[in-house]
Amino acid sequence: MDLRVAAYAVIQDDLGRVLLSHWTGGPAWSMPGGGMDPGEHPLETAVREVREETGYDVVIDELLGVDSAVIPASRRISEGADVPMQALRIVYRATITGGTLTNEVDGSSDRAEWFDLDNIPSQRVSLVEYALRVAGLWR
Repeated sequence: MDLRVAAYAVIQDDLGRVLLSHWTGGPAWSMPGGGMDPGEHPLETAVREVREETGYDVVIDELLGVDSAVIPASRRISEGADVPMQALRIVYRATITGGTLTNEVDGSSDRAEWFDLDNIPSQRVSLVEYALRVAGLWR
């Protein structure tokens, strides 16, 4: 079994909207974030990935939780992946400190958007519900 460790951020604006990133691998909406580089600290991963996917600079406020999901080999999108993968997903709360909403180019996401909590897209990865729940934002 392969292991992928990733870090994500729950970010809200002054209107209470949540920032989501559109993952092209699904395609589906996800939390902004992604895989750790070798030797990288998860906090650094979350900050870097949010910047890459959304254009925003953030500070990490707190650790919200850690989610784990096993993806069968048949559902993996990686070319040549013939074994299951465990996705270990570290979720933080973060606050925007700068930057401008910008779409990622040539990455794993193609855009980021703000959503009201009662209008979260149904085409989303399971991480969205987990992250919003541990942030106290999901029913």
